Amino acid sequence: MVIIDTLLIGGIRFVLDKVAAAVETEMNDDTALREQLLAAQMRVELGEMSEEAFAVFEADIVARLREIRDRRQGSEPAALSPSDYRITGIEASFEGGHDQDR
Repeated sequence: MVIIDTLLIGGIRFVLDKVAAAVETEMNDDTALREQLLAAQMRVELGEMSEEAFAVFEADIVARLREIRDRRQGSEPAALSPSDYRITGIEASFEGGHDQDR
């Protein structure tokens, strides 16, 4: 009975960890917000949205984008996505081979 309980709890924990990781990824993804802002800009250009309504909408989106950026900067490096990394240089050294010892 203990083995079944352990397996059940382990399975539930695995699923909850995956859900938590998906939620964290979604919370730190600004792509959807940028798409909403672009769509709102298009609606203004087409006359479907007023400048005033767009200004309110834009302020909300920009505030949410700042929250995401602040969370990213305040989070651990392991929580960042690979697109957040940039290679700035490579350091290498060579101290000789085994042939020098002979």
